Amino acid sequence: MPAFLNPAEAEMWVGVGLLIFLGIVIFGAKAPKLINASLDAQTAKIQSDLDEAARIREEAQRLLAQLKIERAEAETQAKEMLASAEEQAKLYAADAKAKLEESLARRQQMAERRIANAEAQAAAEVRAAAADLAAAAAEVVLTKRLAGMKSDPLIDGALGQLATKLQ
Repeated sequence: MPAFLNPAEAEMWVGVGLLIFLGIVIFGAKAPKLINASLDAQTAKIQSDLDEAARIREEAQRLLAQLKIERAEAETQAKEMLASAEEQAKLYAADAKAKLEESLARRQQMAERRIANAEAQAAAEVRAAAADLAAAAAEVVLTKRLAGMKSDPLIDGALGQLATKLQ
């Protein structure tokens, strides 16, 4: 083994110290830069995340305001539609009521006409029955009266015409 590698020799310890010192100097010079670069990268990433979060928040607030406006417009439109529907329902109800009243009036007139026709027909039938009954009664009375009398051609002709004139 060479003499400078012997642990009992001071030169070895000076060499080891020198190597440690050079390692610290080299590492010490690069380590802060690496740590600084790593911290800067993390800071930049955190800042970009914060900027993104702020942008998303602003966009969310803008969308919320827009949705509130749209909601107010939709509520107004719904109220207008409801009022229009109520008004239209009232118009339909009034129209249906008018049509119902018109239909009832028309049916009442038809019923009144049928009743008037039935009354006229019944009156005509009663007159015809009364005329037939009167003619039959007159015939019976005259036949009884004339049974004892001689038959007169004028009375016989009048009896024949009596039935046709009473109707």
